[in-house]
Amino acid sequence: MPRGDALTTRLDRAVGAVVGSAAGDALGAPYEFGPAGRLTARGEEMCGGGGWDPGEATDDTQMAVLVGESLLERGGLELPDVFARFQRWAAGQPKDIGLQTEDVLTNGEPWDLAAALHFQVNTRAAGNGSLMRAATSAVYFAAAGRERTMDAARRIAALTHGDRAAWEGTAVLHELVRVALDGADPLAALPGTLAAVHPDHRERYGRVLAPDWHPDMATEFNGAVWPCLGSAVWALRTTTGFADAVRAAVDLGGDTDTVAAVTGALAGARYGQGAVPEAWTAALHVPLPGFGDRVLDADGLRALAQRLAAAGPPAAAVSR
Repeated sequence: MPRGDALTTRLDRAVGAVVGSAAGDALGAPYEFGPAGRLTARGEEMCGGGGWDPGEATDDTQMAVLVGESLLERGGLELPDVFARFQRWAAGQPKDIGLQTEDVLTNGEPWDLAAALHFQVNTRAAGNGSLMRAATSAVYFAAAGRERTMDAARRIAALTHGDRAAWEGTAVLHELVRVALDGADPLAALPGTLAAVHPDHRERYGRVLAPDWHPDMATEFNGAVWPCLGSAVWALRTTTGFADAVRAAVDLGGDTDTVAAVTGALAGARYGQGAVPEAWTAALHVPLPGFGDRVLDADGLRALAQRLAAAGPPAAAVSR
């Protein structure tokens, strides 16, 4: 394959990861906390409902955009800047914000203590709130290699989630997106990826990422990081295209927007932006509470993804 075509393919997949995650988020939003099979039963896509307009992305994509823009505008990962953007967004009264994330961003503690103190008090912080926003950072850090992209994922996750389980799940997603952007099969990369997971969390992630695992086997609600990631990998494994993978994720019920956003990131990275249905991207839009009247449409997300893919650090330097 000529070098130019290979680069174009990689860029197409990078855009697919970002736009695909946003599309999954918006598709799943109206079905959040509903029963399994509701999307298929209603047969309505990008229909709006549950307080969301048709094609409107939720906090999942809103936070992902903030991470991506910080990486670009600061020329790398500056954690205090990312946290400050999250705080400004939270103060803008978004339609939806996770209870844990809201507490961390509004408890008045500094960026490097807020999540840890929340975890110390509550002892539970393994929600999927850091996983849901990882598409943009996964694209940005992909060229840096396995170790550094997983490290960056952990550091960004730790801004709002004090439980290492959330860090490790986000790191796995970063790595699977990296593999897919390279044109390889992310499912085949699971054993090597699991080997890079912290030993204290490797066994639990090994269970939910195993080939014979099914979301019905989950021991927690899919708002937790383990079944959320496991469900996304299951949806990718059991389907043969982007749209079917994301539909399968939504039809699981529960935390449909986030499971579909994570699935969309993986499937978009694997199949490319051309696999995301135009009927989904036509209405897609991402409001940014706290940042004036800014709203990104699908073209804005594509441009963001292209810049992230071009600006990401090489393997020798990830952050400062």
